[in-house]
Amino acid sequence: MTGALGLAACGSSTTASSSSTTSSSADASSASTTSFDGNFVLGFDQDFPPYGYVGNDGSYTGFDIDLAQAVCDREGWTLVPTPISWDAKDTLLNSGQITCIWNGFTIEGREDGYAFTDPYMENRQVVVVPASSDVQQLSDLAGKNVITQADSAALDVLSEGGSQEELGKSFGNLQTIDNYNTAFMMLESGQVDAIAIDYPVAVFNIGDKTSEFRILDENLNSEHFGVGFANTDDGAQLAKTVEADLQVLDSEGTVKELCEKYADQGVSYDLWCLPKA
Repeated sequence: MTGALGLAACGSSTTASSSSTTSSSADASSASTTSFDGNFVLGFDQDFPPYGYVGNDGSYTGFDIDLAQAVCDREGWTLVPTPISWDAKDTLLNSGQITCIWNGFTIEGREDGYAFTDPYMENRQVVVVPASSDVQQLSDLAGKNVITQADSAALDVLSEGGSQEELGKSFGNLQTIDNYNTAFMMLESGQVDAIAIDYPVAVFNIGDKTSEFRILDENLNSEHFGVGFANTDDGAQLAKTVEADLQVLDSEGTVKELCEKYADQGVSYDLWCLPKA
């Protein structure tokens, strides 16, 4: 699905659906589900900053984890951040080993597989190259070795059926890896020419090495993040509850505070797109 369709999700039609969600938020919050016991097991990729990662103190942290903690505080749930293998996320979710996937999780292209909240954050897929690279625009990637994370939105965009399928076909090689930390080491050592990646993750990994890496001005795609639950009645109920809580947290100013906390890592409140309650 194209970025244009994703942007429509944050338009007037979303506002209308969110209004109905908000009106029933009290019912959603108080409703019980047959499989949820109050332990909110959040599945995330621990190598996906700034949304979910291991902090300097060894604890799990990140923008999405902080958001989830705020929701759990409202509901009286216990947050259980659980790092997972990204390739195993569907098995873990559908078997009930995790409650949701909340980790910069792209909605576009996955709509039928999960019970999603409405989109809460716009995201962009970008390309990172060495600062000295002769690659200045996307078309310059023809014949180059490009790497991205396995089962990522960037891979979907560049693969068959994706909005940048033809660009992906022009690469000398499109390879995948299980985490972006290693991808940046490979880029630095010259093993690959470019990384296809989420913008905030790129900003986080580049950090103060702006003289070594740069982000191309052209975006690969624009997409939207949501919280994904199992595609069941219970999952849909939890999605409604979490969505309503996020709207309240936004109205209270908590969301903006968290965006500012992670602003130096590429998170911006300007990209928040879930309508207020």
